[in-house]
Amino acid sequence: ADICFTSTTVPKLIVDILTHSRIISYVGCLTQMSFVSMFGCMDDMLLTVMAYDRFLAICHPLLYAVIMNPCLCVLLLFVCFFLSIFDSQLQNVTALKFTCFKDVEIANFFCHPTQLFNLSCSDTLIKNFVTYLVGTMFGFFPMLGILFSYYKIVSSILNIPSAGGRHKAFSTCSSHLSVVCLFYGSGIGVYLGSAESYSSRSGVVASLMYTVV
Repeated sequence: ADICFTSTTVPKLIVDILTHSRIISYVGCLTQMSFVSMFGCMDDMLLTVMAYDRFLAICHPLLYAVIMNPCLCVLLLFVCFFLSIFDSQLQNVTALKFTCFKDVEIANFFCHPTQLFNLSCSDTLIKNFVTYLVGTMFGFFPMLGILFSYYKIVSSILNIPSAGGRHKAFSTCSSHLSVVCLFYGSGIGVYLGSAESYSSRSGVVASLMYTVV
Protein backbone atom coordinates (compact mmCIF):
# COMPACT_ATOMS: atom_id res chain seq x y z
CA ALA A 1 0.00 0.00 0.00
CA ASP A 2 2.83 2.40 0.86
CA ILE A 3 4.68 1.68 -2.38
CA CYS A 4 1.52 2.05 -4.50
CA PHE A 5 0.56 5.26 -2.67
CA THR A 6 3.97 6.82 -3.32
CA SER A 7 4.06 5.53 -6.91
CA THR A 8 0.97 7.57 -7.80
CA THR A 9 2.83 10.85 -7.22
CA VAL A 10 6.61 10.37 -7.40
CA PRO A 11 7.02 9.26 -11.08
CA LYS A 12 5.04 12.26 -12.33
CA LEU A 13 6.96 14.51 -9.93
CA ILE A 14 10.32 13.26 -11.26
CA VAL A 15 9.25 13.66 -14.90
CA ASP A 16 8.04 17.21 -14.22
CA ILE A 17 11.36 18.11 -12.60
CA LEU A 18 13.39 16.66 -15.47
CA THR A 19 11.27 18.22 -18.22
CA HIS A 20 10.58 21.50 -16.36
CA SER A 21 6.89 20.96 -17.00
CA ARG A 22 4.04 21.59 -14.59
CA ILE A 23 1.21 20.46 -16.84
CA ILE A 24 -1.16 17.54 -16.25
CA SER A 25 -4.24 16.71 -18.31
CA TYR A 26 -7.73 16.71 -16.83
CA VAL A 27 -8.04 12.95 -17.28
CA GLY A 28 -4.55 12.46 -15.86
CA CYS A 29 -5.43 14.61 -12.86
CA LEU A 30 -8.61 12.64 -12.12
CA THR A 31 -6.75 9.34 -12.55
CA GLN A 32 -3.99 10.42 -10.19
CA MET A 33 -6.53 11.71 -7.68
CA SER A 34 -8.38 8.37 -7.74
CA PHE A 35 -5.26 6.34 -7.01
CA VAL A 36 -4.01 8.79 -4.39
CA SER A 37 -7.37 8.58 -2.61
CA MET A 38 -7.54 4.79 -2.85
CA PHE A 39 -4.05 3.93 -1.66
CA GLY A 40 -4.00 6.77 0.87
CA CYS A 41 -7.22 5.47 2.39
CA MET A 42 -5.87 1.91 2.34
CA ASP A 43 -2.80 3.11 4.23
CA ASP A 44 -5.10 4.86 6.67
CA MET A 45 -7.25 1.78 7.27
CA LEU A 46 -4.28 -0.58 7.61
CA LEU A 47 -2.67 1.68 10.22
CA THR A 48 -5.92 1.49 12.19
CA VAL A 49 -6.01 -2.30 11.93
CA MET A 50 -2.38 -2.46 13.05
CA ALA A 51 -3.25 -0.37 16.12
CA TYR A 52 -6.02 -2.87 16.94
CA ASP A 53 -3.51 -5.69 16.46
CA ARG A 54 -1.07 -4.09 18.94
CA PHE A 55 -3.93 -3.48 21.37
CA LEU A 56 -4.83 -7.17 21.38
CA ALA A 57 -1.21 -8.31 21.58
CA ILE A 58 -0.41 -6.17 24.63
CA CYS A 59 -3.72 -5.87 26.46
CA HIS A 60 -5.07 -9.39 25.75
CA PRO A 61 -2.03 -11.56 24.98
CA LEU A 62 -3.71 -14.85 25.94
CA LEU A 63 -6.59 -14.23 23.52
CA TYR A 64 -4.48 -12.74 20.74
CA ALA A 65 -4.00 -15.92 18.69
CA VAL A 66 -7.70 -16.78 19.01
CA ILE A 67 -9.04 -13.36 18.00
CA MET A 68 -6.49 -12.44 15.33
CA ASN A 69 -6.91 -15.66 13.41
CA PRO A 70 -6.20 -15.88 9.64
CA CYS A 71 -9.90 -15.54 8.76
CA LEU A 72 -10.22 -12.26 10.64
CA CYS A 73 -7.00 -10.96 9.10
CA VAL A 74 -8.29 -11.67 5.58
CA LEU A 75 -11.67 -10.12 6.45
CA LEU A 76 -10.01 -6.95 7.77
CA LEU A 77 -7.87 -6.75 4.64
CA PHE A 78 -10.94 -6.96 2.38
CA VAL A 79 -12.76 -4.35 4.48
CA CYS A 80 -9.78 -2.00 4.09
CA PHE A 81 -9.73 -2.62 0.33
CA PHE A 82 -13.45 -2.02 -0.25
CA LEU A 83 -13.52 1.09 1.95
CA SER A 84 -10.59 2.43 -0.07
CA ILE A 85 -12.46 1.81 -3.34
CA PHE A 86 -15.53 3.55 -1.91
CA ASP A 87 -13.48 6.58 -0.85
CA SER A 88 -11.78 6.83 -4.23
CA GLN A 89 -14.96 6.52 -6.28
CA LEU A 90 -16.93 8.91 -4.07
CA GLN A 91 -14.40 11.68 -4.59
CA ASN A 92 -13.98 10.85 -8.27
CA VAL A 93 -17.73 10.98 -8.94
CA THR A 94 -17.96 14.28 -7.05
CA ALA A 95 -15.15 15.79 -9.15
CA LEU A 96 -16.79 14.59 -12.38
CA LYS A 97 -19.94 16.53 -11.49
CA PHE A 98 -18.05 19.83 -11.66
CA THR A 99 -18.86 21.67 -14.87
CA CYS A 100 -16.72 24.78 -14.44
CA PHE A 101 -13.52 25.80 -12.69
CA LYS A 102 -12.52 29.24 -11.45
CA ASP A 103 -8.84 28.38 -11.90
CA VAL A 104 -6.76 25.64 -13.53
CA GLU A 105 -3.71 25.82 -11.30
CA ILE A 106 -3.17 23.51 -8.31
CA ALA A 107 -0.72 24.76 -5.69
CA ASN A 108 0.83 21.36 -5.12
CA PHE A 109 2.84 18.68 -6.92
CA PHE A 110 -0.12 16.30 -7.32
CA CYS A 111 -3.90 16.42 -7.74
CA HIS A 112 -5.22 16.51 -4.22
CA PRO A 113 -9.02 15.96 -3.97
CA THR A 114 -9.72 18.91 -1.69
CA GLN A 115 -7.65 21.27 -3.80
CA LEU A 116 -9.45 20.14 -6.96
CA PHE A 117 -12.77 20.74 -5.20
CA ASN A 118 -11.65 24.24 -4.22
CA LEU A 119 -10.99 25.10 -7.87
CA SER A 120 -14.58 24.39 -8.82
CA CYS A 121 -17.14 27.16 -9.11
CA SER A 122 -19.98 24.65 -8.65
CA ASP A 123 -22.23 24.29 -5.60
CA THR A 124 -20.12 24.46 -2.44
CA LEU A 125 -22.60 22.37 -0.43
CA ILE A 126 -21.73 19.13 -2.25
CA LYS A 127 -18.01 19.86 -2.11
CA ASN A 128 -18.08 20.58 1.63
CA PHE A 129 -20.33 17.61 2.37
CA VAL A 130 -18.06 15.13 0.57
CA THR A 131 -14.90 16.70 2.04
CA TYR A 132 -16.11 16.47 5.63
CA LEU A 133 -17.79 13.10 5.13
CA VAL A 134 -14.55 11.57 3.86
CA GLY A 135 -12.54 13.43 6.50
CA THR A 136 -14.78 12.08 9.27
CA MET A 137 -15.04 8.51 7.98
CA PHE A 138 -11.41 8.03 6.98
CA GLY A 139 -9.70 10.55 9.24
CA PHE A 140 -11.53 11.24 12.47
CA PHE A 141 -12.92 7.78 13.27
CA PRO A 142 -9.72 5.84 12.43
CA MET A 143 -7.69 8.34 14.45
CA LEU A 144 -10.14 7.98 17.33
CA GLY A 145 -9.71 4.19 17.18
CA ILE A 146 -5.92 4.51 17.17
CA LEU A 147 -5.96 6.93 20.11
CA PHE A 148 -8.24 4.62 22.11
CA SER A 149 -6.01 1.63 21.32
CA TYR A 150 -2.90 3.46 22.48
CA TYR A 151 -4.67 4.73 25.57
CA LYS A 152 -5.36 1.13 26.57
CA ILE A 153 -1.86 0.07 25.50
CA VAL A 154 -0.14 2.75 27.61
CA SER A 155 -2.36 1.87 30.59
CA SER A 156 -1.35 -1.79 30.28
CA ILE A 157 2.35 -0.98 29.82
CA LEU A 158 2.39 1.21 32.95
CA ASN A 159 1.05 -1.74 34.94
CA ILE A 160 4.02 -3.94 33.96
CA PRO A 161 6.27 -4.10 37.05
CA SER A 162 9.70 -4.36 35.37
CA ALA A 163 11.31 -1.60 33.32
CA GLY A 164 12.60 -4.18 30.87
CA GLY A 165 9.10 -5.52 30.32
CA ARG A 166 7.70 -2.03 29.74
CA HIS A 167 10.48 -1.25 27.24
CA LYS A 168 9.93 -4.52 25.38
CA ALA A 169 6.17 -3.94 25.15
CA PHE A 170 6.53 -0.37 23.96
CA SER A 171 9.23 -1.25 21.41
CA THR A 172 6.71 -3.35 19.48
CA CYS A 173 4.59 -0.19 18.98
CA SER A 174 7.27 2.45 18.37
CA SER A 175 7.60 2.01 14.59
CA HIS A 176 3.84 1.97 14.07
CA LEU A 177 3.38 5.01 16.30
CA SER A 178 6.04 6.92 14.35
CA VAL A 179 4.31 6.25 11.03
CA VAL A 180 0.92 7.18 12.51
CA CYS A 181 2.25 10.53 13.75
CA LEU A 182 3.90 11.32 10.41
CA PHE A 183 1.00 10.15 8.22
CA TYR A 184 -1.91 11.53 10.20
CA GLY A 185 -0.19 14.65 11.48
CA SER A 186 0.59 15.94 8.00
CA GLY A 187 -2.20 14.22 6.02
CA ILE A 188 -5.19 15.37 8.05
CA GLY A 189 -3.77 18.88 8.33
CA VAL A 190 -3.49 19.16 4.55
CA TYR A 191 -6.81 17.46 3.81
CA LEU A 192 -8.92 19.52 6.20
CA GLY A 193 -6.98 22.76 5.76
CA SER A 194 -8.33 25.88 4.15
CA ALA A 195 -7.72 26.88 0.56
CA GLU A 196 -5.16 29.47 1.69
CA SER A 197 -3.04 26.86 3.46
CA TYR A 198 -2.61 24.93 0.21
CA SER A 199 -1.00 27.87 -1.53
CA SER A 200 1.58 28.21 1.22
CA ARG A 201 4.94 26.51 1.31
CA SER A 202 4.03 24.66 4.50
CA GLY A 203 1.06 22.96 2.80
CA VAL A 204 3.25 21.64 -0.01
CA VAL A 205 5.89 20.44 2.48
CA ALA A 206 3.22 18.64 4.52
CA SER A 207 1.94 16.95 1.34
CA LEU A 208 5.48 15.89 0.51
CA MET A 209 5.88 14.41 3.98
CA TYR A 210 2.87 12.10 3.89
CA THR A 211 3.06 11.13 0.20
CA VAL A 212 6.81 10.60 -0.21
CA VAL A 213 8.69 10.55 3.12
